[in-house]
Amino acid sequence: MYTPSLLISNVSLLSSPKTPFADKQWLLCEENTIHSFGSMDDIPSRPDAQHIDGTGKLLLPGLINAHNHCAMTLFRGMADDLALNDWLNKHIFPAEAKHVHPEMVYWCAKLAAAEMILSGTTTVADGYFHEDQAARAFLDAGMRAIPAQGIVDFPAPGVPDPLQNLAAAEDFLTQWQGKNDRIRPALFAHSPYTCSPQTLQGAKALTKKYNTPFFIHTAESKYEQKMLMDPQGSSPVRHLAALDLLDKDTVLIHCVWLDQEDRNIIRQSGAGVIICPQSHCKLSSGIAEVTEMIEQGIRTGLGTDGCASNNSLDMFQEMDFLAKSQKLRTLNATALPASQALAAATENNGDILGFSDLGKIAPGYKADLILLAMDRPHLQPCYNNDFLTYNASGSDVDTVIINGDIVLQGRKFISLDVDECMAEVRHLSKTLGAL
Repeated sequence: MYTPSLLISNVSLLSSPKTPFADKQWLLCEENTIHSFGSMDDIPSRPDAQHIDGTGKLLLPGLINAHNHCAMTLFRGMADDLALNDWLNKHIFPAEAKHVHPEMVYWCAKLAAAEMILSGTTTVADGYFHEDQAARAFLDAGMRAIPAQGIVDFPAPGVPDPLQNLAAAEDFLTQWQGKNDRIRPALFAHSPYTCSPQTLQGAKALTKKYNTPFFIHTAESKYEQKMLMDPQGSSPVRHLAALDLLDKDTVLIHCVWLDQEDRNIIRQSGAGVIICPQSHCKLSSGIAEVTEMIEQGIRTGLGTDGCASNNSLDMFQEMDFLAKSQKLRTLNATALPASQALAAATENNGDILGFSDLGKIAPGYKADLILLAMDRPHLQPCYNNDFLTYNASGSDVDTVIINGDIVLQGRKFISLDVDECMAEVRHLSKTLGAL
């Protein structure tokens, strides 16, 4: 719902992961931007603004999911309990070849958008095929997104001739560049074992030309080095570095299997790393050394991965698992505290994805906000911010505001028809033999 001015009152407010939340606050949005906030003692008189009473709720920045394959909602639960290579090569790639088409991507990405909004995610970085349809789904759902066209060196949905993969990628960029301020197109080169060095360099050149991020799966598997196409280095990271692909606009996904030299290369390049801990564990890829990355100054963020390998898109669950898995890996209960997990899902992801105005509540930042209902047994008592990582879940989200527009209120969508999305995806699932 379009709201040129929006005033939220009587709310508890968390402006950033390491700032204690304050009670009895107000916040004013003008158009799509946070204008100001403060104590209820000084609330401005704005009879022209739409008003939200935040009594009993906590206001915080919208969560950012920095890695997803949204259209893979269709494959949720289709191939569980399998090793990564079997899962990918025997199930996912064949299913994509048969069942991915424009209509499927639109409805399945839209269902993912509904799931993410309901669980407090306001921005997603997506990577898939027919990505113009995913971009259309995010636009229609009211989300902010970086849809990235997928690139591989074999026939892919929408690009049957791999010799045309870069041309198709550039067509996508030109189609969506500057079309809407919530949609920023990018490119997703699947991996260094599905893309040749020439394809990777060509894709990176396009992202430089259009000033947009370059995403790539990297070092997810212990055996990835053996699968590289024409390896130029002794590890996946050193391979990418030798191809001059690493810089601040490169986003490396997974990075489970890094050594000290790999981490040094990433830190020096300024590239960001996105961890998907539940996907890593489900596919038995391993547990990434996130605490070491953070200690070395590597920009580190968080994503869910797609529904086929998670199976949830709830970033609250992902924060919880990120913190706990690092404690288990290191056998150190102080490793990766809750505030770092929350930062990974907010300000860190905003920085890695190239947004200087997302991930915090501050004047001039985008009005991407969520309100959590605090009147829940599992949220009582509340001593500090840690409960957002260890107690909260997506089901606690009451209201979602994206770009200054209310898209969800009282857990009811304003314009998105979630029943329609579910019905369409159930219909599509019948072709897979799913119920």
